[in-house]
Amino acid sequence: MSAPSVLIAGCGDIGSRLASQLLPDDWTVYGLRRSIEKLPTGVLAVSGDLFDARIPAHWPEGRLDFLVYCATPTERDEAGYRAAYVDGLRHVLGWSERSGQKPKRLVFVSSSSVYGQQQGEWVDETSPAEATGFSGQVMREAEQVALESGVAATIVRLTGIYGPGRSDLMNRVRQGYSVASEPPLYGNRIHADDAAGLLAFLLRAAADGKVLEDCYIGVDDAPVPLAEVVDWLRKRLGVTEWSDANSVRRTGSKRCSNARIKALGWRPRYATYQEGYEAMLADQPN
Repeated sequence: MSAPSVLIAGCGDIGSRLASQLLPDDWTVYGLRRSIEKLPTGVLAVSGDLFDARIPAHWPEGRLDFLVYCATPTERDEAGYRAAYVDGLRHVLGWSERSGQKPKRLVFVSSSSVYGQQQGEWVDETSPAEATGFSGQVMREAEQVALESGVAATIVRLTGIYGPGRSDLMNRVRQGYSVASEPPLYGNRIHADDAAGLLAFLLRAAADGKVLEDCYIGVDDAPVPLAEVVDWLRKRLGVTEWSDANSVRRTGSKRCSNARIKALGWRPRYATYQEGYEAMLADQPN
């Protein structure tokens, strides 16, 4: 039996990390993006624009076992989100259909922004996904496109991604960032390597014939108040001064659970924020 094939549409940071985890297992990995020179070695390049309805010239022919849709909007407004997540997904599904392909599964990378809970509640895959902001609403619309596509689909709702190249919080702490401790403003996060690892875990499970749910939340083991994370980073970075002018005092947050994906056997490499940030600091001690 030949190794599975997968096309990662929107093969940016997370998609490239996913590809790098699958390639050692002899998967055939296609990566679709506009700047194909940024793809990892070993990925079969598909130069294309998710915003363009025309099928890419080098769309793969023949069997395509899996599709991963992992887009990023170029504009952070409602139109930009709809173009990236709704229209782009429809384009990719259309290209696959026109090529006579019937993937075994579509994995759509979504966001915990689809949840509107604001009272510190624990949220899981069965919780109402009724976002009030446009980003969550559009993402929910795109999820429905995936689930109603005629291809078996799994939605992965990632929480706040951090890791190499995603050091915004550390940089803000160095600049005097402060967070009010009461009421607690919970943060939900996942290291970029774990986000890719979760996607790889699901693809391998699907390739092995395991039954998957239609939705999983991607988050580490310890959603905690953001004030705790900021305090820990201050001590770890040696920051002794901070500014109330840079303080975050907004209220409203939720806590996301990873119980469903852990029940399937997945474990994050960086289970807590301390582990993840320590790894980042080890790579970039300054």
